[in-house]
Amino acid sequence: MSLRALDGASHATLERALPDTSAENRFLMIEQLVADLLGQFDALAAPLRAVVVALPNIISQSLDRMLGRDVLLAVLARLDSVYGAPLLLENNVNCAALAEYHEGAAKDYSFAMYMQIGVKTGMGIVLDGKLFRGFRGGAGEIGHLPFPWSETAQPTWQHVETYMGSAALLERAAAIWPPSEGKPPESASELFARADHSPVALKIVEQHAQDIGNLAAACVSVLDPELIILGGGVGQNPRLLSGVRSVVEKLCWPVHVVNGQLANQATVRGAVRLAIDFAMARLLGEEGKSAFLYQTSSSTDP
Repeated sequence: MSLRALDGASHATLERALPDTSAENRFLMIEQLVADLLGQFDALAAPLRAVVVALPNIISQSLDRMLGRDVLLAVLARLDSVYGAPLLLENNVNCAALAEYHEGAAKDYSFAMYMQIGVKTGMGIVLDGKLFRGFRGGAGEIGHLPFPWSETAQPTWQHVETYMGSAALLERAAAIWPPSEGKPPESASELFARADHSPVALKIVEQHAQDIGNLAAACVSVLDPELIILGGGVGQNPRLLSGVRSVVEKLCWPVHVVNGQLANQATVRGAVRLAIDFAMARLLGEEGKSAFLYQTSSSTDP
């Protein structure tokens, strides 16, 4: 988390590991995190112009697809009562895509798609500096693509999300790991490190690169981007890059494929940019754009 001025200067930061919990419990934690962050800075020194919360969810203006919607709205109501600042919600991968577009790997390109491959799978689409969210906020939800797709297999709901995620990657590694090589890798980073000297680990990593390449090629065929950025805890590993590039080159027309440059700071920096852009628009008497804006008097008064 980050507290910034309108010129981007950092006043306070907060980094905290969140437990694997339900959506409702995660929403309830937002209040304490905001309080802890603002507690590092004298809030009376300057007005709070906007608060952006990045979530791993489909974000629409009505939050109609949001699990735990009522809990989240109650949290936003309490935050509004305490701080009186506009409250914006955005998808976390969209935030990362926006940051890479303006500050990272895509800053010299006009149309980029950011693929996050990690615990979960997602994609952010940025065209000429603006996020493409789709009709109800679901653009880029590649975890919902039908998979597997063949004459003998029926697609199952969110199978791409499950199959491409780091947990399933490690399960596949454990299933074929030879006893002669000791315990199977317990993390994706360990798997990649062991690929330097383990043929089994190398085979698993190469297959994952091919799977990511297949997914990327499907997205290229629909969107025709200028650039693909690989991000996320797994996707940003440089060892995957050549394999992904090879598959994309074979399956579709030429497109640049690169690793993200902002690593685990991408989402936070994208959220900061959204907050600053929104606040500046309101100060200039213009309409600030957001995926979701909590509608109170504070969201309309400059």
